[in-house]
Amino acid sequence: MSTRTTVVWVPDWPVVAAMVADEVPVDVPAAVHDGRRVTAVSALARGDGVRRGMRRRQAQGVCPDLVLLPADDYRDVRLFEPVAAATETVVAGVEVARPGLLLLPAGGAARYHGSEEALAERIVDAVARATGHECGVGTADGLLAAVLAARTGAVVEPGVSAVFLAPYGVTELVHATTTPEQAAEVAGLVDLLHRLGLRTLGAFAALPAPDVHARFGRLGTWARTLARGLDERPPARRRPEADLEFTVELDPPVERVDTATFAGRRLAEQLHADLVARSVTCGRLQVAARTDDGTDLVRTWRTDLGGWGAMAAARITDRIRWQLDGWLTASAVATARDRRREAPARDRGVGQAIGRVDLRAPADEDDLAPVALVRLTLTALDVAPAGAEAPKLWGGPSGGDLRAHRALERAQSIVGGPGVLTATLQGGRDVRDQVHVRPWGEQSDLPRPVDRPWPGRLPDPAPATVLVDPVRVEVRDVHGAPVRVDRRGRLSGPPGSVLAVAQPGAGDDVRAVAGWSGPWLLTDRWWTHPGAAPQVRAYLQVAFDDGGAVLLTHTDGAWTYEADYD
Repeated sequence: MSTRTTVVWVPDWPVVAAMVADEVPVDVPAAVHDGRRVTAVSALARGDGVRRGMRRRQAQGVCPDLVLLPADDYRDVRLFEPVAAATETVVAGVEVARPGLLLLPAGGAARYHGSEEALAERIVDAVARATGHECGVGTADGLLAAVLAARTGAVVEPGVSAVFLAPYGVTELVHATTTPEQAAEVAGLVDLLHRLGLRTLGAFAALPAPDVHARFGRLGTWARTLARGLDERPPARRRPEADLEFTVELDPPVERVDTATFAGRRLAEQLHADLVARSVTCGRLQVAARTDDGTDLVRTWRTDLGGWGAMAAARITDRIRWQLDGWLTASAVATARDRRREAPARDRGVGQAIGRVDLRAPADEDDLAPVALVRLTLTALDVAPAGAEAPKLWGGPSGGDLRAHRALERAQSIVGGPGVLTATLQGGRDVRDQVHVRPWGEQSDLPRPVDRPWPGRLPDPAPATVLVDPVRVEVRDVHGAPVRVDRRGRLSGPPGSVLAVAQPGAGDDVRAVAGWSGPWLLTDRWWTHPGAAPQVRAYLQVAFDDGGAVLLTHTDGAWTYEADYD
């Protein structure tokens, strides 16, 4: 089976997305690095000899002006959404194969726009106008032929995809993969085919199907199907669904959480009924409120996986109640009140009683007008057809995942939203600064964005375990003398051993050093004490002869053991 398929391809998308996020000029050679090897290369860097798979120093040796950017799958997906949205202005419904690659059935779209060439022109223009990115569009029978056609902007005539693919090398199979894991499997298959003398797609497609399956298994059957210009399945259209929003005007304004929650329950029931009537679910829930002084408070919560159970009216109401409690006991409303009154910022208590939180200031405070809510809005985001989240037979979410999600939500319903916390990676220089804790299910902007430069930050990989209380240690060189770090980051001698400072009643623990990297100097928050000498910390990565690896910190002549590496 083959489907007439159109592919929209943005070249070197991981690099393009990283350059957009970090505001790197387009005339600078750049590459994406995952901490071990280069995973994507821009056209300018490729012209200077940089290739995927190179290590950091090798790539910088080939191109000294190369800008290395961190790999970030979330960033690639997030920044690719405008490209998909621009394509949907031309064709109603696309499938995102991976960031940088879109699929769509060509038949109906080509008839509507007049021809496959006209369809390609409209998509290229729409993407360029909406995003500023250049893309390639190709059409052919079958996924692989369409992907290769998009790389040259070609239109392969119906029925000749097998002939079109025949001269291409089997290495082109990797372009039809959608995940890094699948790409690694295909790379292994390609290496095996080369060793067997099968170097072109035409030679591989000519093999009998039973022999291919017996020798190469499921992956070989998949590869032979694509090499013949066929498909395992046609592209799945993505049906764009509008966000669902319900709003209630609170007149008179509401000053108590229990009253606002009662109004929110009506919104929750309306939203749940509408989701069921439309046969859709949503991936995120946004709760928004407006105070009587015009301040807007917005927070987004993630819903759990599968079905309408995650969006039952009672669960939505719980999230509204948690969010109102969080807003009204935090500094957001107090800041709005102080800003309106133009009074100095100070701690203003929040009156509390059983089952309610009063927004008014305590009686002994200055005479301030009470802050009240005048509007409450509930919005279902990431709306998709019900059943679109069905798990796969292998690799998808399991029943245990769903039970864990529901158990955490049950715990939240008992102890409240802030009672169940989850850790999230954020930006920062110190290993402890890079962990941000927030309530389970809440989606909020990180205090420290990950995509900032953060000078002085330790290179990847990050430590697997960070100690709550650092342990005092001594670092000695091969002659047994203490190792120190001067203000220029120079070691007094190469580390030879690390000695844990003995606790009362414990013996000394000496570990021999097999290798080390660093030190890296970090001068943090020197501006907080003008005139005082800044405190300089030095980080040292140490590997031991027993296979372990740790992160050490040197401050004011003393060493501490901070974290472990796996």
